[in-house]
Amino acid sequence: MGYRSVFRPDTFQDKTIIVTGGGSGIGRCTAHEIASLGAHVVLIGRKAEKLERVQAEIIEDGGSCDYHSCDIRDEDAVRAVVKIIVDIHGDIHGLVNNAGGQFPAPLLAISKKGWDAVIATNLTGGFLMAREVFNQSMSNHGGSIVNIVADMWNGMPGMGHSGAARAGMVNFTQTASYEWGGAGVRVNAVAPGWITSSGMDTYPDSFKSVIKTLRAAVPLGRMGNEAEVSSAICYLLSDAANFISGTTIRIDGAASQGNVAIMPLQAHNKSKPFDGFHREVVPDLFKTETGE
Repeated sequence: MGYRSVFRPDTFQDKTIIVTGGGSGIGRCTAHEIASLGAHVVLIGRKAEKLERVQAEIIEDGGSCDYHSCDIRDEDAVRAVVKIIVDIHGDIHGLVNNAGGQFPAPLLAISKKGWDAVIATNLTGGFLMAREVFNQSMSNHGGSIVNIVADMWNGMPGMGHSGAARAGMVNFTQTASYEWGGAGVRVNAVAPGWITSSGMDTYPDSFKSVIKTLRAAVPLGRMGNEAEVSSAICYLLSDAANFISGTTIRIDGAASQGNVAIMPLQAHNKSKPFDGFHREVVPDLFKTETGE
């Protein structure tokens, strides 16, 4: 059994696409789908062992993949790794700026060190990757960049550092789409809402209890999964989106469109998830609900 994508199997044939943060979660799923559609996927992340595991999975499934360990917050390292990719593979056709990370905390408890770390990971690192991919490759032949942000439209209480960084990335997406459009480069973003990704297992137990209640605030009555984010990313990378640039797609089941205090939501099971990722890893805190 392989990845069950809705896209044509040769959608990304003979293309090289970079996925940062490809060692787990949404990045891992997206790398699998892109590879299943014919691309050579280049994984980038800080922990080589995680990247190596995903590379092995993709190759076992018949895809093409390699990886480079790199801290995207390090300007010199980013410049060097992009040069290596270009030297080995030639043109870079797509970039998925997925790497990120944050920790739950109210603003009054966030130190400058913690603030700077989240901004560097979720905003500066994405900028550096996009700039180098553009300067070293896409400026010559065009391409597509997809930035992964978050549902921060009404603020991001409890994670204000991440909200600020993600809002900055949305604005960067808009600016880059305008400045780089003349080179045939499209820049878009996707904003996942509450997605049952393996990253949820990294949060403290106190926050995990909150996570399990989030579906009650989603009009579609459930949380999303990684494949539902990946499919939107693949669409934006594909030729079908060739006249879409500067936009952000919200993948949140309409949770950002209202207020449960004004219009309470009723629990239901009418919305069914897209079952695309054959290697999906259900977060531990949800395994009892799925029967695993």
